[in-house]
Amino acid sequence: MSLTIKSHFASRTYLSFTTKPSRFTGYNTKIRPNSIYHFNPLRLTYYQPKKMQAPVQYSPAPLIKSSLIEPDGGALVDLVVPEGERGAKTIEAESLPKVRLTKIDVEWVHVISEGWANPLKGFMREDEYLQSLHFSSLRLKDGYVVNMSLPIVLAIDDETKERIGSSSHVGLVGPDGDLIAILRSIEIYKHNKEERIARTWGTTAPGLPYVEEVITPAGNWLIGGDLEVLKPIKYNDGLDHYRLSPKQLRKEFDRRNADAVFAFQLRNPVHNGHALLMNDTRRRLLEMGFKNPILLLHPLGGFTKADDVPLDVRMEQHSKVLEDGVLDPETTIVAIFPSPMHYAGPTEVQWHAKARINAGANFYIVGRDPAGMGHPTEKRDLYDPDHGKKVLSMAPGLEKLNILPFRVAAYDIVAKKMAFFDPSRAKDFLFISGTKMRTYARTGENPPDGFMCPGGWEVLVKYYESLQAEEATQQPAAVPS
Repeated sequence: MSLTIKSHFASRTYLSFTTKPSRFTGYNTKIRPNSIYHFNPLRLTYYQPKKMQAPVQYSPAPLIKSSLIEPDGGALVDLVVPEGERGAKTIEAESLPKVRLTKIDVEWVHVISEGWANPLKGFMREDEYLQSLHFSSLRLKDGYVVNMSLPIVLAIDDETKERIGSSSHVGLVGPDGDLIAILRSIEIYKHNKEERIARTWGTTAPGLPYVEEVITPAGNWLIGGDLEVLKPIKYNDGLDHYRLSPKQLRKEFDRRNADAVFAFQLRNPVHNGHALLMNDTRRRLLEMGFKNPILLLHPLGGFTKADDVPLDVRMEQHSKVLEDGVLDPETTIVAIFPSPMHYAGPTEVQWHAKARINAGANFYIVGRDPAGMGHPTEKRDLYDPDHGKKVLSMAPGLEKLNILPFRVAAYDIVAKKMAFFDPSRAKDFLFISGTKMRTYARTGENPPDGFMCPGGWEVLVKYYESLQAEEATQQPAAVPS
């Protein structure tokens, strides 16, 4: 087992470890009223700048950044209107032309308002959109470049554009009719869907989940402007206590005296291969000299495709992983990342990494085919499985983030546990894909011992049993002949 440290373009450092509410009403999750880690009142720690010291001689080894990093573009934005101003702002919003939001639009309002897309202060205007679409980054007024690989935009139709007229501001209305926000100093510009799809996904093939759900039915115009969110976005699904903002996460890292934070993004249940990777990463960071590395286990909580496991089921499964001791609650923070999922591979993984910078993570774990999916019309992967980690090592605006690539873990049939894949004895390893895992759970067949903790597996089995029962009730009754 070895640790390789590589330097890219003299400014980029990354580490390479080389080793030998559910949409189904029938499922009753048991979500705790509190987080699965011990959540004490958060306190803000102020860092005092160090006095200038005489130059010292450093060793020739590459420097690994160790302190929590600054948000992109400076201080975190907070676009939620102060409580004392909400009444007046709401009255103003009621008088403005209205733009109705979809559920996914509201998720993006949530993302922007808390600073995940820092320093973005609203839905993109055209110059920001073009920079994001063509350069995967934004150049700020001071010349500083921040990564912004996904356009964060709001679409409107011809009728809404006509209704807005010459107004400089609009009110944003949620799917249930509640006023959500004001969008100020607006700019309306053409929504070229084909160009957006081609440049974001690298294909215009039919069957891309986010495209079919969001872009295809959207209007032919985009509206950008500065957001003023009337109150914090809440979902009232029993999971809001997991939705910690970047500011809250940074306070929690300070409270725990973290000297390194390594983030792991996932949209699937945690199996023991994931846990092996996360525990091994922490061990390696300790060996490098860090005193208290903290894991941010950060499942994606926005839109996902229909066959992904629903968020509430995943969160219950994650809680069992900590309960069973597979991950240590004292060194793990479990929180929900509110972004919708694009399944846009190397383009999207930059967004996932950039958002974690704003949350205070200085290490980001990336694996095989991050944010990828199968080609929607052909029997192959849509993206090269190695391109995500390669792109992260070169992406503009991500130079300050330490990238942690990892090799794939598989089930070792000799050791009867999940282990890092060893090509020299490939026949001893069994690869259990997400599809295979779902098949096991759906049919009631148990996976090999050591694949997943028993409590976590039970959550999945119960979910698929409830799904099958619901599907059975929706089958039309047979007509007797």
